[in-house]
Amino acid sequence: MRFSARHYLVGLAQNIRILKMAKPTLEQAQQLYEATQEKQKLFTEFNYQAGTWKAPRRVIVKVEHNRLGNNLRCLVTNMNVPPQELYEQNYSPRGDMENDIKQQKLDLRADRCSSHEFMVNQFRMLLSGFAYLLFQHMSTTYLKHTKYANSYCKTIRLKLFKIGAIIIKNTRSIKFLFSSAYTEQQIFTNLVKNLESG
Repeated sequence: MRFSARHYLVGLAQNIRILKMAKPTLEQAQQLYEATQEKQKLFTEFNYQAGTWKAPRRVIVKVEHNRLGNNLRCLVTNMNVPPQELYEQNYSPRGDMENDIKQQKLDLRADRCSSHEFMVNQFRMLLSGFAYLLFQHMSTTYLKHTKYANSYCKTIRLKLFKIGAIIIKNTRSIKFLFSSAYTEQQIFTNLVKNLESG
């Protein structure tokens, strides 16, 4: 299904009415766990209307039961997708998106808006965005067969770029002289060659 700007999928806080409507699924998950001693994950859906809503809306509830007890997560949506598919393919990946934002903010200083000028701060945000895209491109393209394939921007920056070197520049070339103790020379060299050629 293709989603449009009119579609929404939002977390919903639990309340007594929602818990009452989800109770049969809660009990089923508990019974299955007691019978198998294995973690259970079930989904249910129903129409629910909060006091401030003009009409009932579709609510999806994910119910888990394990040795620690029940765990519920409620979502409200207008998408016509089966509950489990909607939860696992559209809602669960939000954590990855939040981690991407965190990388750009913390590792690449996207939050450094210390100027009094809007355009200066906007330009800094654009630079950190470009830097993030460059790091992601390096990670997924040129570093995918190395130990840095799934590394955060901070790790790549610290391990591969924030290093001591002597740079000798003349009219014909630029030479980087690394310490013989620099363990990532081969990865760095391959990365630079790939960036130059690609």
